[in-house]
Amino acid sequence: RGRMWAYPVGFTVLPHVGGFLGWFINRKEIPAWYEKLKKPSWCPSRRMFPVAWTVLYTGMGYASYLVWNELGGCSSKAIVPLGLYGAQLALNWAWPPFFFGARNLRM
Repeated sequence: RGRMWAYPVGFTVLPHVGGFLGWFINRKEIPAWYEKLKKPSWCPSRRMFPVAWTVLYTGMGYASYLVWNELGGCSSKAIVPLGLYGAQLALNWAWPPFFFGARNLRM
């Protein structure tokens, strides 16, 4: 009972791990390539992206904890929703290396 905080914290922090790794791997490509792209006038400032992704990843992680908790942990009821969440999270984490690393806007 004393470690009940570990589950919500763990679920909430997990999405940030991939987000941080994606940033760390591609941090040199942002000023070298992304900043030089021709973007529309309504494109948000580069400084807004860490704020937006922090809010999104925190919300996604905590929501996954709520699903896990409501469906009884790693039960058969939780496999589909958490599996879909895990798949979209993996795709989300995989996107920056392809976009920044390959420098391919069509990907």
